[in-house]
Amino acid sequence: MTEEFEQTIPEVLTEPDHEPEAPVTGKVRLEAAWGSTEGDEDLSVTENTAPRNEGHVFKQQYKPWNGQLNPRWMRNWAILRHHLLGIFKKGHRPWGVPIRLFLLVVFVASLTDVAMVIVSGLIGDSGLHSVWGVSRDNLYGHVLGFLPRNMLYYPVVAALLVGGVISEDRQHGTSAMYFSRPITRFDYVSMKFISVAVIQALIILVTLGLYYFAEIVSMGRGWAWILDTFPMFLATVISGVLLIFTYTSIGLALSSVSKGKFFPGIALLSIVLGTKVLAFIVSNLFDREILYLLSPYDCLAHVGQAIIGTQPTYDQYSWTWSLASLAAMNALALFTLSSRVSSMEVTRE
Repeated sequence: MTEEFEQTIPEVLTEPDHEPEAPVTGKVRLEAAWGSTEGDEDLSVTENTAPRNEGHVFKQQYKPWNGQLNPRWMRNWAILRHHLLGIFKKGHRPWGVPIRLFLLVVFVASLTDVAMVIVSGLIGDSGLHSVWGVSRDNLYGHVLGFLPRNMLYYPVVAALLVGGVISEDRQHGTSAMYFSRPITRFDYVSMKFISVAVIQALIILVTLGLYYFAEIVSMGRGWAWILDTFPMFLATVISGVLLIFTYTSIGLALSSVSKGKFFPGIALLSIVLGTKVLAFIVSNLFDREILYLLSPYDCLAHVGQAIIGTQPTYDQYSWTWSLASLAAMNALALFTLSSRVSSMEVTRE
């Protein structure tokens, strides 16, 4: 049987165009998959006697931090200076260059009264001083005057400041950095509110104080004049604080419901200036001043006229209605602000 299997096949069928191949025999060569003639015999394994840098298994155990936290005022001050110092130098909140330039222009423009008082004192012109000097009407106009202060200056400043104070935290998830630390939401809102209010106060109240001080220095006023005019100056400061508080509360409420800079600023300008223009048109056409109660500017102007003691320009209703309307506006804005901030999560929304 074996001899028959090993017999050589005598003939190979080949085609005429090809060379004849090697004869096919019945022998079959079986080779292992890893044969000994494939170069494996040249491989050798040598032990490396050099010491190996083997890893170590550490025991992972959570240990709570028992250190002392910074006091509450220091954490709040960190938020406050983050916004305030960003106006003057880098390393804090990145206020844009156009915003800084506009704030500088408004601050310088608000000092026009100071410059004219100094000029009138230097040249001794009583007529020029009667126009620019400290009086009830001029103190009222320095803070609550419509053109240009409450039309081009202060509402625009408030709109630029509140644009991204809270909305950017909602958009970029910065709230996670705040609320992952021992910072309450009340402190968060308070420091944001105070930051915007202080920047506005630097423009409104500081220039008002310089205006009053320039009158004393340039005209050589004595204690009798100071005692007579200081109540008017204090009433003007109260009116300015009320204006700053109202613009800030409305602006931050709009910022808390948005996720961008554009909407809060435009909405604040629309509320302040739009309601003013609408109420003015209705008053001239129909002789009705009821819509002035919906205008923050007119309510502030009416209350300011009553506090400072200037001639009122609203005759159909009492200033107490304007005060009540201001209280309702601020209450609604603060409620919206608090409810929106309380819903902010520690993750990006």
